[in-house]
Amino acid sequence: MLHTVSLSQSDAERTIEFEFVRATENAALNSLSWLGRGEKEFADAAACDAIYGVFDLVDLCGEVVIGEGIKDNAPGIFLGEHLGTWKPGSPSFDIALDPIDGTSNIASGLPNSISVIAASQTNSGNGRAMMNLPAFYSKKLAFGPDVVRAIEKGMEPLSLEAPLEKTLALVADALGKRVPELVVMTMNRPRHENLIREIRRAGSALRLISDGDITAAVSPSMPDSGVDIYFGIGGSPEGILTAAALKALGGGMLLQMWPKDDAEKAQILNEVSAEELQRVFGVDDLVSGESAIFCATGISDSPLLPGVKVTGKKAVTTSVLMRARSRTVRYIRAVHDLEHKTIHLRSARSDKKL
Repeated sequence: MLHTVSLSQSDAERTIEFEFVRATENAALNSLSWLGRGEKEFADAAACDAIYGVFDLVDLCGEVVIGEGIKDNAPGIFLGEHLGTWKPGSPSFDIALDPIDGTSNIASGLPNSISVIAASQTNSGNGRAMMNLPAFYSKKLAFGPDVVRAIEKGMEPLSLEAPLEKTLALVADALGKRVPELVVMTMNRPRHENLIREIRRAGSALRLISDGDITAAVSPSMPDSGVDIYFGIGGSPEGILTAAALKALGGGMLLQMWPKDDAEKAQILNEVSAEELQRVFGVDDLVSGESAIFCATGISDSPLLPGVKVTGKKAVTTSVLMRARSRTVRYIRAVHDLEHKTIHLRSARSDKKL
């Protein structure tokens, strides 16, 4: 018999956080068989099926305010969808998710794919806790807590408009490093040709990724990632997920919408003002209030998390769970016995063995 998970309103955030981890774990396990098979849509569909399956059994009123799949027409969990049973009296959460950040990577068998969910508890009448931006892409500059503290102590704030040379000098000073000792991460895209050239000219170490910019943008705030700063143009929904993690880690980010052409710019201006299009958002603008949960499970190895490791009949998953209220960061290593492990899938409306 299936049992739903009942959640009281008292500190529902603390109670529910492990259900989010269960969802990303199951998404990672269910999509793993598609690693390297060149079928990113099937991998994404498997992850979505597992996430739906977990929340179909949890008493909460979850509304997807940041979904995925619209950008590349892949299977996805979309804006406005409801997750949870929506049983009367259940706690309400805004939910942002990317069942697989790095779908191209998983299809090619490459590193840097994770399953990720963020959430913020909401109260009736208080509006959205997470901002939804109408642009597909945004320019992002992400940095760690040491840089945030340096700015709070009077260092000149970072700017998206400043020359990269100046930005790197400020970050290096905040971290007690020389500019050539900095590690800068960005995505390997034609739109970043000038940026890559500037990083190399400045003498900083460059780390290029093919996909998965949530991991990349969170990395400067993780103690052992080896990454000092992330800069580049990536998905706007991924920027909101990143902001939830940085809220828990004490890191910072600057984000500005980046229309890819005049047609998209005109479309965006039908939804927001010209001033809003030019606005530079910080972490607290993107995820308001005190409530923020971020969790992710590695599918393939990344600077943020190891990927799923399968040995014989055992699979090992590694997840991170962050909570902004307490600034707690938990790493969860789970060993799954594949002879007994089942996950609930919406498509089957039942538990299925892996």
